[in-house]
Order: sequence, then structure tokens, then C-alpha cells
Amino acid sequence: MATADPHAAPGDVWLPIPPDEIDGLPDGLNYVHWDAGPAYPADPARCVFYAVPYMKPVDVCLRPLLRMDRVRVVQTLTAGVEHMLPALDGLPSGAQLCNARGLHDASTAELALTLTLAALRGVPGFVRAQDAGEWRPEFRPALADKSVLIVGYGSIGSAIEDRLMPFECARVMRIARTARDTVRGPVHPLSELTALLPAADVVILATPLTEQTRGLVGRDFLARMKDGALLVNVARGAVVDTAALLAELESGRLRAALDVTDPEPLPAGHPLWHAPGVLVTPHVGGPSSAFLPRAKRLLRGQLALFAAGEPVRHVVATAPESQVDRSTRP
Repeated sequence: MATADPHAAPGDVWLPIPPDEIDGLPDGLNYVHWDAGPAYPADPARCVFYAVPYMKPVDVCLRPLLRMDRVRVVQTLTAGVEHMLPALDGLPSGAQLCNARGLHDASTAELALTLTLAALRGVPGFVRAQDAGEWRPEFRPALADKSVLIVGYGSIGSAIEDRLMPFECARVMRIARTARDTVRGPVHPLSELTALLPAADVVILATPLTEQTRGLVGRDFLARMKDGALLVNVARGAVVDTAALLAELESGRLRAALDVTDPEPLPAGHPLWHAPGVLVTPHVGGPSSAFLPRAKRLLRGQLALFAAGEPVRHVVATAPESQVDRSTRP
């Protein structure tokens, strides 16, 4: 387990938030601030706990890991960790990669509901009408009385259901990798997805990107969605087959509200920008005023465990025994 070694020489904790802005950090650790700037704040070889900068270029965030010979914990500030997995085999044996489970629940769930309501009630069209100075009333579907399917019922999926509760949905269905029961009802396994899709008016994607979920929303998935259904993606762009989705949008059979796309960033001129029935936001599920207080809380909690020699939380991967000779790295 990744814990501080009281017999080892003191190491550094790299934080993307200035340490003096995080109340309650445990004593006995040496904190340095690095938010992906050009110069390192200290020798990476001294780092024992690396909190990865948020929303910075992946190659920049991975670069110091090449020299972090003593790192025991790599803590992301994202729920997904696919951007850090390429570095795992090069980490010291036993080093642990942790995600930020819970950090983005409120913000991402809030955006999922925003996208759902905006798409159903036609807000993009009303904004365009306002820009043109035109009064264009129309009859639109409500979220009330709709059946919603949440694909990826982890902490974010659960937070999405929390926010759906006041809207008088007819039914909320839940899909996760494995089945389980909750106080709100059953969570169905991924194997039952095809049976549930035809019943959903709104399908909300909140699943992590894994080999199992990459391209999950392809031609067959979309074909099983009912006519006029809305697909909302606050997961990762690569969960959806963009070409298959474009075919359904251009036919007018389905609608979509996407906070993430594949490719991403979505380049100028890409057909998704102007496909009928689609609302696109630029991957803003996490970055909101809710981020900073929750990031500080996460880091404070993880470092308290680390300093006390206790197992850290939210471990998603552990570095294997490595044959890499790290002493030859620059």
C-alpha cells in the first residue's frame, strides 16, 4: 500500500494548488507548488506524492514522472485516469494511481441536468432567436414523465439521479459494470443494456472510458434507442462512435447533448457543430466554482492518510514490478 515511510529520507509533495491555500494539511511533509509551469519547484527525484495539475497538457503532466524515482502516490484531480495510464509501467514498483472520485460529482451532475433540460426545452433555438431579435414560441417536451437511463452508475451517476428526483421522471434506470441493489432500486449490469435502451427517452452517459466502454455507443446501441430519444454525454467522447451518432442526428431520429466529443477539442468545420438536434459544450462538466473547495478537501484527506501511514483512497491502479533502469533517465 502507498504510505509514507517513516524510515526514509523526507520527500516532497507536489501540489497544483499553493499549499498555503489548503487549510489543514498535515505536518511533517514538505509541500511544493507546481501547476505545470516551465520550471520545476524542486528535484522530481525527491517527490513522494504527486498531485497532477488539472486541465493541463497531458505531456506536460507526464514529464516529471520520468524522474520521480521515489513517488508512492500519483493523485489525479479527474474522475478518469486514462491520460495517466501510459506512465504506469514506468513508475516505481507499488506506486499507486488514484482518481478523484467524488470531486466532480456535483458539477458534472449539474451540467448533465442542464444539458438535458436545455436540449429538451429547446434553449439553443431560443438563444439563436434572441440573437436575431425574433419571438419564436414553440411546444417542447418536458423532462417530467420521461424515462431516463443512466449508463455508468458510479458516484457521478448517483449524483445525476439525485438531481433528477424533483423533476417527476416516470422512471430512472441504472447501468453499471456489475449489478447491485441501491435504496432507489436495482443497478443493472452492462449485459442488460440492450434490453433497457428501447424504454429510455433520455440516455445519460457517465461511464469511465475503458477498453470495455470505448465505442460502446455505436450503431447497434443507437439503433436500439427509441425514435426522438435524447443522448447526453458527460463521460468521455470516445465512449461514442461519432460517425454512427452523426448518421442518427442527420436522419433526425435522435437528438444529442454533448459535453465531450471524439475528436476533442472539436475542430472548426467538424460536422457535429452543425448537425441537427445537437447541443455541444466544450468539456466543462468539471471546471466550475465547485471544483476548488472539493479539490482541496480531496487532497487534504489523501495527504492525512499518507502522512499517517494509512492506505490512501480511490486507488485505481498499482505500478507493477518494473525492469526499467530509472537511474539512466534524464
